Amino acid sequence: MTTLTSNLTLIPQHGTKNHQQKNHSSSIVEEIKGLIKVHKNGYIERPNIVPCVTADLNPNLNVISRDIIVDSVTNIWARFYVPTSPQKKLPLLVYFHGGGFCVGSAAWSCYHEFLAMLSSKLSCIIMSVNYRLAPENPLPAPYDDGLNALIWLKKQIQNKANSEFEWWAKKCNFCSVFLGGDSAGGNIAYNVAKRVDSCEDNFLRPLNLKGLILIQPFFGGKERTLSEKCMVQLSGSALNLAASDAYWRLALPYGEGRDHPWCNPLVKLEELKMPMLVCVSELDILKDRNLEFCDGLGRIGERVEYEVFEGVGHAFQILSKSEVSKIRVVQMMDRLKSFMLGA
Repeated sequence: MTTLTSNLTLIPQHGTKNHQQKNHSSSIVEEIKGLIKVHKNGYIERPNIVPCVTADLNPNLNVISRDIIVDSVTNIWARFYVPTSPQKKLPLLVYFHGGGFCVGSAAWSCYHEFLAMLSSKLSCIIMSVNYRLAPENPLPAPYDDGLNALIWLKKQIQNKANSEFEWWAKKCNFCSVFLGGDSAGGNIAYNVAKRVDSCEDNFLRPLNLKGLILIQPFFGGKERTLSEKCMVQLSGSALNLAASDAYWRLALPYGEGRDHPWCNPLVKLEELKMPMLVCVSELDILKDRNLEFCDGLGRIGERVEYEVFEGVGHAFQILSKSEVSKIRVVQMMDRLKSFMLGA
């Protein structure tokens, strides 16, 4: 796997030592506790709060996983999940992980476990894209990476002689491709779809996008929603209002605020020519914003479906091990499978 690097003035750091932290502790300009610290001199700390794991999987899942370089210049790679015994060619879900655009990895253990299970349950191939992170690479860098991942896929169809990728490409139905992601990844999936929609009709052919799957998509806005103002978040919650605001300050281009369309899509809603499923969590501060997003899409004639999962919060599908969360994960996977079959 290629190591992610940056040639910018910001200096990313992972799992830094205590003496390094002391040298920079007085110059912190932005911090999300336990996840990221940004120092005035450009030094960045990202503690290893979630372990990164290799592509190895339990054979009982009947899923193969491998990592593939997508763009060696920008260090973009993807982790593929491929069911081992398909009876027919399988749909492809291009997936973007969450983390407020600033943290996270396709190699995080929680995503590796979730997406391997999702691939098995949905009988689909999953391409989990490891995109560039802010603040080193603010928006629209992740959107660029997402679009480039689709262009890379198109090239694989055109280059059928490339035996290196036969292990997954020969099982893939490239006419049945879905974009999806959770939290910031849901935001990325939506904005990549908008870019594709703005291109010529044959831009990705023979690749065919059939639908969008947005799980707790990370959107914002200057005006607070009721759930943002009133939803009580327990200590250790995956997302609270302070963290949400900090992520947007780090991810948006310099000088832009939370009513930028990349943050607040209601400012400039555009019709997409594909069906959409939005998964909302009842105890998530983003609940009302997600529901307003769905309502807005419905008003302009979009084909949007949504489901609210009761008793769970943001990112429950990857971070919570409660019995309620386990039940909701099964329900979510069933809902995703139904959507993909009907799209």
